[in-house]
Amino acid sequence: MTGKNGKSHGVTAVGSRVRITVPASGAEGTVTCVGVVIEDYEDMVIDRASVGRDWAPVHRWAIALDDGRLIFANSEDLTPAQ
Repeated sequence: MTGKNGKSHGVTAVGSRVRITVPASGAEGTVTCVGVVIEDYEDMVIDRASVGRDWAPVHRWAIALDDGRLIFANSEDLTPAQ
């Protein structure tokens, strides 16, 4: 999978361990989290213009974070976890 910068990402399948930076809860800034890809919504991702809105976009990946949260992200937001 290739991101905006043309670099290949190692996230290719459900079950991949990934790292993502998310907004910090209760504080300014961000925090890096690790989790597992649990679902690929590639077939459901649509162009925002085709639905006439830019809110509530569909993200490709569902990720179960190690801290118990479930988040959704796009490929360019993820990096492989070591």
